Amino acid sequence: MGMAVADMKRTGRVRAGVVIAATVVLGIGSYWFQPWKLWRDETVREALPSAAATQRPSVAAPAAGAASSAPAGPQTLAQGTLISHEHTTTGTAKLIRLPDGSRTLRLENLDTSNGPDLRVWLTDAPVKEGVAGWTVFDDGKYVSLGKLKGNKGNQNYEIPAGVNLADYSSVTIWCDRFDVSFGAAALPSV
Repeated sequence: MGMAVADMKRTGRVRAGVVIAATVVLGIGSYWFQPWKLWRDETVREALPSAAATQRPSVAAPAAGAASSAPAGPQTLAQGTLISHEHTTTGTAKLIRLPDGSRTLRLENLDTSNGPDLRVWLTDAPVKEGVAGWTVFDDGKYVSLGKLKGNKGNQNYEIPAGVNLADYSSVTIWCDRFDVSFGAAALPSV
């Protein structure tokens, strides 16, 4: 009878160990994959920055009657349509020069899946259809414009002043957690 009690205690400890291990694995898996994001949309509705909102304090306004070489409004430099990669993705990507000379990447009518650690990247990679295009964007030159603000809507991403746009030909919505593109667009000049 003493052996039966010892076996029951050992079996209880093994079961407790299995439950604890399963809980830890489930917790880590949930943190890593963030499955709840698949069912939660984040919509962003940003207007294109206006000339007044983007005017830098260090830039003096031209004197009355003086000619200005800056365009009167925002100027689209390049534009492309987003295609789907790992997840269905639609919308338009535009590189825009604002009247103060700053540049913005604008995503319009974006619709993609939500996911963990999504970023917006300018890249030098060609945009390829299908599975062949899913992982090419971190193979060459890229610059991160920050975290994706939302998986739906219109949003703006400031392009740092030192970025030479001639070095980049595409944009991707990049899942940095799994090194895969959710969607991308070639950015030909307009």
